[in-house]
Amino acid sequence: MSLDPGALRSLARDLGVSTDFWGWDGTRKQVADTTLVRVLAALGHEVADDADVRRIRADRARAAWAATLPRVVVLREDREESLAVHVVDGTPVDVEAILEDGSRRPLTQVEDFTAPYDLDGTRRGQASFRIPRGLPLGWHTIRAHTSEGERECPLVVTPTRITVQDGLGDRRAMGVQAQLYSVRSPRSWGIGDLADARDLAAILGVRHGADFLLINPLHASRPLPPMLPSPYLPVTRRFTSALYVRPEDVPEFRDLPEHARQRIAALRSEVSPANTRADRLERDPVLASKMEALEEIFAAPRTPARQALFDAYRAREGRGLEDFALWCALDEHREELPDRTREELASPDSPAAQQARTELADRSTFHAWVQWVLDEQLAAAQAGAREGGMRIGLMHDLAVGVTEVGADAWRLGDVLARGVGVGAPADQYNQQGQNWHQPPWHPEALAAAGYRPWRDQLRTLLRHAGALRIDHVLGLFRLWWIPDGSPASEGTYVTYDHEAMIGILALEAQRAGAIVVGEDLGTFEPWVRDYLTERGILGTSILWFENDAAGNPLPPEDYRRLCLASVNTHDLPPTAGYLAGDHVRLRHELGLLERDLDEEIAVDAAAQAKVLDAVRARGLLDEDADPREDVEATVIALHRYLAQTPSLLVGVSLVDCVGERRIQNQPGTDSEYPNWRVPLADQDGEVVTVDDIAASARTARLLAAVREAMDAT
Repeated sequence: MSLDPGALRSLARDLGVSTDFWGWDGTRKQVADTTLVRVLAALGHEVADDADVRRIRADRARAAWAATLPRVVVLREDREESLAVHVVDGTPVDVEAILEDGSRRPLTQVEDFTAPYDLDGTRRGQASFRIPRGLPLGWHTIRAHTSEGERECPLVVTPTRITVQDGLGDRRAMGVQAQLYSVRSPRSWGIGDLADARDLAAILGVRHGADFLLINPLHASRPLPPMLPSPYLPVTRRFTSALYVRPEDVPEFRDLPEHARQRIAALRSEVSPANTRADRLERDPVLASKMEALEEIFAAPRTPARQALFDAYRAREGRGLEDFALWCALDEHREELPDRTREELASPDSPAAQQARTELADRSTFHAWVQWVLDEQLAAAQAGAREGGMRIGLMHDLAVGVTEVGADAWRLGDVLARGVGVGAPADQYNQQGQNWHQPPWHPEALAAAGYRPWRDQLRTLLRHAGALRIDHVLGLFRLWWIPDGSPASEGTYVTYDHEAMIGILALEAQRAGAIVVGEDLGTFEPWVRDYLTERGILGTSILWFENDAAGNPLPPEDYRRLCLASVNTHDLPPTAGYLAGDHVRLRHELGLLERDLDEEIAVDAAAQAKVLDAVRARGLLDEDADPREDVEATVIALHRYLAQTPSLLVGVSLVDCVGERRIQNQPGTDSEYPNWRVPLADQDGEVVTVDDIAASARTARLLAAVREAMDAT
């Protein structure tokens, strides 16, 4: 049989798969039928002909009527909602909400004249109940009492908006943005770690009045080398990489015998010389040395109190931690496993995995203990930031997704889509599109799981955070799915229930007392920003990209208040490099441009000139000054311009504080450029340490200028 393109596209739209989209160049583009078929297959719907289209529609209708309750109900506290309940036609049904505190609220039935549905000879009727507004925030349960027994589903009541940022009052917050791994101290193991984060936050808070320190994602990598350098390609987004531990700060280290302490000192001495390298960071030797050191410390006996705290941590993190720890233990032995055994271990619930839980219990306990140690050091870093006067403290970063083969892909396999990867369509900065090769959430499977994987991930991340940045927050509305083996351009958008995704984010952030910042750059529909603002989620404004309807630089007073404003991002060179056009030349060298180099340079220079002219018009930059000659003065002027905005948060990149010029990440590349491996250095290429920042006059001048300009606004 044939497949009617119209029927295929209609089905795709009904299942949340876009059949067209607006490109970055302002043209509407049609998605190929072949792409739609493959994306629908990733959603679990094989479509080969018109009969498949009819079957899928019929199966979905049957499933909806067969289920007594929906998979999950997520609603806002300020809204009431009608709940459809399906039962054998003519039989009684009572429904109640069981709240987190154990109290019960009967739901009122309302009129519903929906006609019954014939389900395999049984008439199913629909009754409707009113879920009132004003229920307390939290994770509750809806329970239906029917002639077929009791049925339940989660009820999640979310805040109308996050209000944590209101606690800042009228005084806006200034902070620093840093790639933590790149910022070392003489005490580091060759990579910036959580002790460095604690010290850096304290210095910035006490010496410079900073209110937050935004750091890269700290998500976990493999437990042994080799590890991927990108912090945005983790094996899990819930737990933390051992790369960021400071072994000497583990309490049990103090009680080690002298020979064990010497062994750890020797391990550090093997990698600490890298603290002075300015050319490139090497993660693998650091991870290997730290894991050996942690094994020495883990072998030391814990006091009863410390053991009790470890036990409490394991109980709190539950099955998610135990599965991750088991995955780490298995990953250590992965090369030794025959292919058949790997297949048998494909799921954490398989018999082979259950057997491994017993056989590898000690090793799993070690990996759970490593996460506990990291959790304690995260708490110490946040405490240090707050003690240093930061009103917000650490702002953590949530990556878009995880690697295709990793802990989350293994333990969350039921709620991740297969056969596709997440990426981005072409834009003006990467005209070939991007494929990040990350399995996306499966929208329907995630809802069927009651969004608990999303909740649990957020809870762990927010536990020691004053704020959370959501990378590519538009992914909570839709993600660009690319079928395996296809170029990034041959993908399409798949939509998510943003009311549920963002509602749960708002609930967990509100409970944790954390501000949420969404990176809302790129191609999106205008209403998205309005919705995020309505829910109390800050947006992101980058100076170079903020233009009015005529394409001119946006005046400072017209910036959004509810946003984090900064001059640049980690996907752009530091301001010194940006002014010199380094990003254009680099993309040309890497073959990422579709236009001629000279043309691209001219376009970029013209855009920069508009911004610099706007800064001059405000009297912040001398008319006759060459911005590329006196770079520091230009950097200060650009930040003063930004400080005149009403934006609630203003971020200053640490690379701009010290004069660094090299970009951290060039989107669209892998091994072609040393992404995420560039140590922090100054304008002369000399390493800048945490201790140097404490005495850096250049850092002091820039941050003082920003703070003074913000105070004057």
